[in-house]
Amino acid sequence: MPPMTLQRIVSGGQTGVDRAALDAALDAGVPVGGWCPKGRRAEDGPIPARYPLTETPTERYAQRTAWNVRDSDGTLILHQQPLAGGTALTQQEAKERGCPCRVVTLDPSHATNDALQWMHTHGIAVLNVAGPRASEEPGIYAAAYAFVKSICEQAA
Repeated sequence: MPPMTLQRIVSGGQTGVDRAALDAALDAGVPVGGWCPKGRRAEDGPIPARYPLTETPTERYAQRTAWNVRDSDGTLILHQQPLAGGTALTQQEAKERGCPCRVVTLDPSHATNDALQWMHTHGIAVLNVAGPRASEEPGIYAAAYAFVKSICEQAA
């Protein structure tokens, strides 16, 4: 597989997978961005300013989700339990828009090779990373951070 360049990770800034992706990318030196709800709304209060996200005109999570899918080359959904709520909405939004979407069930032995191949096949330079919030899947932050950090190190 020829080398590819991951140019940016986008995410909505919610706790859990969103913040894990942003932190992993920042730690790997990959630029980050994305849309977040007006007021930087998240389950734990305002999204910290260290994440350079742009606020949507409304506080609706669904608008942030749709705009991050729209403004990326593809969406990577990371989870450990069945998709529900906003995570399921993300998958549906990608499907309706005809955007590449890959769903990965994280476990300790999961390698990034399949996701990297998918990114290469679809020419994904701007990757939207989504998944459950921390309150929905305890421990998801650490698993998602390790996965995204590995992708950033291999694809950037």
